[in-house]
Amino acid sequence: MTHELESILKAYQTNKKNGVQSVLATVVDLDGSSYRKPGVRMLIDAHQNTVGAVSGGCVEKDIVFQAQKVFESGEALIMTYDGRYRLGCEGVLYILIEPLELAEEHLSLILTQIKERKPLEIRSFYRREVGTYPHLNTRISGEGFEFTVHHRGAEQSDDLIFTQDLLPKFKLLIIGAEHDAVALSQMATQLGWSVEIIASPDEQKELSYFEGASELHLLSYEQIKQVQIDENTAIVLMTHSLQKDLQYLLALENKFPVYFGLLGPRKRKEELLNKLIELQPEIQLDYIEQFKGPAGLDLGAQSAHEIALAILAEILSVSREKDARTLSQKKGAIHD
Repeated sequence: MTHELESILKAYQTNKKNGVQSVLATVVDLDGSSYRKPGVRMLIDAHQNTVGAVSGGCVEKDIVFQAQKVFESGEALIMTYDGRYRLGCEGVLYILIEPLELAEEHLSLILTQIKERKPLEIRSFYRREVGTYPHLNTRISGEGFEFTVHHRGAEQSDDLIFTQDLLPKFKLLIIGAEHDAVALSQMATQLGWSVEIIASPDEQKELSYFEGASELHLLSYEQIKQVQIDENTAIVLMTHSLQKDLQYLLALENKFPVYFGLLGPRKRKEELLNKLIELQPEIQLDYIEQFKGPAGLDLGAQSAHEIALAILAEILSVSREKDARTLSQKKGAIHD
């Protein structure tokens, strides 16, 4: 959800520069089930343009309608949406709609925190009764700051609090610069992931070639160690060169991302690992065992985009600790 908040704040930043007022809507509570869960948000501007969504599209029109009251009064309100009678979703959403009035310096600090991959905490104060509540507010906290999204009064002792911890955006490191890396970059960006490309200095590529990628690192094998790899990072090795793959694996020894995929058939993976062990006999077994190869789920993928889909699906299942199976085979609710 961090990428959704980033999109909303960047749209607000543009609105603010153009003198256009904005309102923030947040799902803060839920009775029953719903398409999406508390913590989803959308931005509405004074021209009724929106960024983000809180459902599959059914609730948004009502939110835009209710948001006009906030534009007129400048006061936060609580609305509900009962999907049981309209959609059969068996859920009632509680939505906080409030003015969005962050100062530019506060907005910049929050966006910088997101860019630097630092966590955020968001607390929304709310009631479970429909009505206007001028004091209700949302607070965004980060490293060394806490800002309210508007200034209409202090919280009250009987307010409920929805708290959400936002981790850094999920990062995908693609090691390789061929056309299939472009497809993977495009599709990962659509998921809201932060995508970085790593290629050897002899590659004749520019960042613009990789649609959606935020950075292109042209690094020697040893220099790859300077790239940040944390527990919220996935790596896909896809240089199409056995020698390059080998050198990158040697350089990345002792790195343990949440997912480490190797493109290519099983025979190629075996050859690669045999050469790796031959060159580095004392290499950690845990390092080798983490490799997923061939990378991707068995979807019958053939084209570059189909292969990208299979790889992204496996990354998602591994990072969310889920078995890759059809929902029709799952017992119980879609979301545990």
